[in-house]
Amino acid sequence: MSSSPFGNKVRVRVCGILLREDTVLLVNLKSPTRHEPFWSPPGGGVEFGEPMTDALRREFMEETGVEIAVQQLLYVTEFVQPPWHAVECYFLCTAAGADAVKGHDPELEEGRQMIQDVQFVKVSELGTLNLIPTFLQSRLPALLQHGSGTPEWIR
Repeated sequence: MSSSPFGNKVRVRVCGILLREDTVLLVNLKSPTRHEPFWSPPGGGVEFGEPMTDALRREFMEETGVEIAVQQLLYVTEFVQPPWHAVECYFLCTAAGADAVKGHDPELEEGRQMIQDVQFVKVSELGTLNLIPTFLQSRLPALLQHGSGTPEWIR
C-alpha cells in the first residue's frame, strides 16, 4: 500500500496549458511514480465539490503564483500505474503578465515537496526535456501553430 496521499484511489486531475509567445509554463517535479524529475504543466487534484475550473485556478496559484483564466478543454487522458490512477483534463489558460514563481504542495510536508522549479520553456525545446505526458511534445507545437480545436481523448 502506498504511503502517498494520492495512491490507491482514482483521482481527477486538472492541468493548465499556459502559452506565452513561443513558450509554455512547466513545473519540474520529483514524483513517487518516476525515478527522475520531470517537467509537466501545472495542475493537481480536484477536491470533492470543487468545480474543475476553480481547482485549476487554485493549483496554478499554489504551484506557480500565477492567476489564470481557464479558456477551454484541450485533452483528456488517463494515467494508471498502481497504486496511482488519475483521469487528467488539460485546459488552455490565459494570464495577465504575472511572473511565475516556485510554489508548494500544501498537502505535503516541507521535506516531501515535489516542486523543484517553474519555468516558461520554449515549445521548440520540449524534445530535450523529460516531459510528462509525452503527447504534449507533438500537441503543443500544433496548438501554437493552428490554435485549439475539438477536445481530444488521448489514449
